Amino acid sequence: MQGITDERWARVAKVLVDYSTSVTTADRVLIIMREPETFPLVKAVYRRCAELGAYPQVLFYSVLLERDLMKHGPAELVGWVPELWEHGMKWADVCLDLRGARNLHEYSDIPPEQLSEHRKAEGQISALRTSETRWTICRVPNEALAQAAGKSFGDVLEFFFNAVLQDWDQESRRLAGMVEKLRGTSRVRIVGGGTDLSFSTSGRTYVIEDGHINMPGGELFTSPVEDSVEGYITFEAPGVFAGVLMEGICLEFQGGRVVKANARTNEFFLHKLLDMDEGARRVGEFGIGTNRELDFFSNDILYDEKIFGTVHIALGRSYSECGGLNDSALHWDIVKDLRAQGALYVDDAKVLERGKWLR
Repeated sequence: MQGITDERWARVAKVLVDYSTSVTTADRVLIIMREPETFPLVKAVYRRCAELGAYPQVLFYSVLLERDLMKHGPAELVGWVPELWEHGMKWADVCLDLRGARNLHEYSDIPPEQLSEHRKAEGQISALRTSETRWTICRVPNEALAQAAGKSFGDVLEFFFNAVLQDWDQESRRLAGMVEKLRGTSRVRIVGGGTDLSFSTSGRTYVIEDGHINMPGGELFTSPVEDSVEGYITFEAPGVFAGVLMEGICLEFQGGRVVKANARTNEFFLHKLLDMDEGARRVGEFGIGTNRELDFFSNDILYDEKIFGTVHIALGRSYSECGGLNDSALHWDIVKDLRAQGALYVDDAKVLERGKWLR
């Protein structure tokens, strides 16, 4: 298991436990171990919780198990919300979701309608995590992630440690300065690269993600007014959901809803996601990437949405802390790259152009 003895895992664990989730004595901590390669960080997080006098419990899962459930189980299992997961979220004070990666084509022979139904069930667990616990999600690099990124494992490991082991108090202050420029604004427009999309943020709040929700952290996000999204947007990098890559996505909005959707690959799956429920065609989140240590796409949204010089929208469920009202089992982030071309306007003032923050 490459990298298991690296002393930096203990430093990452301290960031997650002490900073991201503020674990204290007697906290009940649910550690979700997704994929065997996450064990070095699981072990370090478990140890740090024990040192603090918290009560850690580990729950293991894998894409390979999900695949067996969907491929070999009866239909009622596909949309099953496991009672143990539900109980775990209600038991825990803190949830640390440590996610490895798997072959992006692992679900290639699973029918899209099954994938959509299974993700809908997972969305219910995700909603419980956000409502019942202090939580953070950390994507742990492994060989599968390196392959998806087209990089060596060593390069991706350094990429991860550099992005996580920052002075997050200092980063938090920098992001506070950025969000202050957005406070009280009401109109957003994204242009360039086959895109002219606008929406209202009137009455909505921008939230700083400085490593308390995801690690690596680094974004500012809000929830657009649900019926205000108008125009069209084209994405340079593939959209990825449930291990399915949808390349060349272009979405057109009217009255806040997706009315037209195209993709060069897996377009049928794109439409299944949009038809998941009534809220899936609306934008639940608009985000701005701010992590300066992330500089290449890895086809993993937990990294890619944080890249400085990019923006992203999420279809589906919005965030109540932003004032969002859209409800959906879907929350799917797709990244728009503004580093080579394009710009972001807020209240007609250009704030981001070709990857540079202008205010």
